[in-house]
Amino acid sequence: MTINEKLQQELEKVLSGQPWYGEPIYAILDKVTFESAYERTGRAHTVVEVIMHMVSWTEEVIDRLNEKPASLPVSGDWPQPGEPNEKKWKMWIDDLKLVNVNLLQTIRDFPENKWDEPIIDERETEPVTSYKELVYGFIQHQIYHAGQIAVLLRAING
Repeated sequence: MTINEKLQQELEKVLSGQPWYGEPIYAILDKVTFESAYERTGRAHTVVEVIMHMVSWTEEVIDRLNEKPASLPVSGDWPQPGEPNEKKWKMWIDDLKLVNVNLLQTIRDFPENKWDEPIIDERETEPVTSYKELVYGFIQHQIYHAGQIAVLLRAING
């Protein structure tokens, strides 16, 4: 199995497969209602804020795999959703799914011989990261936020 196939398989498992830790991201999101997406529990981020953060970082990972220099996501680290809007909420869920389709395609098409090369990072604030480490780290990032959403839902719904 190639690195491309392994990374693609890992990401698909986390998004909609059967990850060892529990429910995949899309199954967790199926439990989120429009009302609960905007409900704030204490000082924690709302579900919609977490979703927008996940979309932003997925776009940034795609950019890095396309050999753009590492930076904060173009849309920001934690974009603000504004006032509750059901149409926008549905759009952000669709955006998350679409950007993941794009990421899976980018992983599928990435040159196999480049996975161990360092990403382009001129910030000099982080240790050197390979493209393969970038994707594995991103998958861990998405798992963390899926857990965060699951905990927020439990706090909201009791």
